[in-house]
Amino acid sequence: MRRLTGNSWLSLTVVCVAQFVVVLDATIVTTALPAIGRDLGFAPAALTWVVTAYTIVLAGLLILGGRIADLAGSRRLFRIGLFVFTTASLGCALAWSPGALIGARLVQGAGAALLSPAALAVLTELMPPQSRRKALGWWTAAAAGGGASGWLLGGVVTELAGWRWVFAVNVPIGVAGLLAAFAVMPGRGAVLARRPLDVPGAAAATTGIAVLTLALAQLAAAPAHWSGWTLLTASLIAFTWFVRVERRAARPLIPGRLIRTPGVVVGNVTAAALTGSTSPATITVTLYVQQTLHLSPARAALLYPAFNLAVIGGSLLSGRAADAVRPLLLAGFGGIVGGIVLLLALPADGVPVALLLSAFVAMGTGLGVASVASTTAGTAAVPEADRGVAAGLLNSTAQLGTALGLAVATPLVASTAPMTGYRLGFAVAGLVALAGAVGACSGQVRARLGLLPARSATGQPEGSE
Repeated sequence: MRRLTGNSWLSLTVVCVAQFVVVLDATIVTTALPAIGRDLGFAPAALTWVVTAYTIVLAGLLILGGRIADLAGSRRLFRIGLFVFTTASLGCALAWSPGALIGARLVQGAGAALLSPAALAVLTELMPPQSRRKALGWWTAAAAGGGASGWLLGGVVTELAGWRWVFAVNVPIGVAGLLAAFAVMPGRGAVLARRPLDVPGAAAATTGIAVLTLALAQLAAAPAHWSGWTLLTASLIAFTWFVRVERRAARPLIPGRLIRTPGVVVGNVTAAALTGSTSPATITVTLYVQQTLHLSPARAALLYPAFNLAVIGGSLLSGRAADAVRPLLLAGFGGIVGGIVLLLALPADGVPVALLLSAFVAMGTGLGVASVASTTAGTAAVPEADRGVAAGLLNSTAQLGTALGLAVATPLVASTAPMTGYRLGFAVAGLVALAGAVGACSGQVRARLGLLPARSATGQPEGSE
């Protein structure tokens, strides 16, 4: 059995910091958008592309990035992805026009799509089974904390240093991460036997996920417009093509054995439900405190550390637990539902600090607990040969959950009087969380946190040699 080494913990630190920054960059720019628009002269309709360009490419390429990590080596692809992400971040910071910024964001999303699944594959490869439970707790705390921190850090960095530093801050972090990665995780990592990439399947999956993400974003902004529905139809055609290609492929992009692996379906369903419930709830709170309570972005940002710390605390708590995955999923979704119920009681005036903080603590703790359990369910029993694509699939599903949750909730929030709209948004988020709890109950989950070692490509338990 492999023993935990100092390099293992240093490697864990590197991949956690990298994942924190990747997830952070999906949300940190949101509060900087007005400043970006004024400085670069964005047309109002085009400004949202600063966010959308990154998320579409990230979601679309995650599965492909995961499979490339399996074929080329997870450590090698982690370094390549981190280099691309860091270089593109510098390009974003130096952008001189709307087109330059959007182009750099597209490249940044591609780097993130290579980096993120490779990072999770590196974690499961380097950490011995008896320590993987705790490592997944830290990993999930970094990922969930990155998404939650964007709302706070975006406003603070923009106000104190300017919007360009929202992107420039990634550069020293990325350079330090690259130097550390070469030092503590040399080599390529686990590599499959040489075999060709399923290019038609990869093209179909990438097209389908990217177009679906764009369609959901369009429907959230303008649910009655024809463009969103056209894109949704195009994504369904692409997914139909993907299914046909995979049935005929000798070595499919997503092997059937991966879908049949215990916990994978449940892990992906619950990952989508987690982001699909907490993202619309968080954004609706942002609209409430700024548009109804008229708090400035900086003052509103002061509410979010409670959410961030609760997410991190819940992740670490779940990572230390020895219970089965299903009870932790149910406990996590219960916390999210409880927090959303508190949000439904928000008043139309005054600043209900205690109520907001209580809701954030309940929702954040639930998100942290359930995120570790979801990641464990989706990866713990996956064979070594499929770790990268499993990680890419899990991350891609989470991205689609966010897009779907916002596509359903955003039109409802905007369709009626503010307080009624907010409550409709919270109700949608609560229903998605309840659906996630049902999914956790109905699926088969055998994995226990840190107690079921992943099996290698030869079928032997890892670490048993």
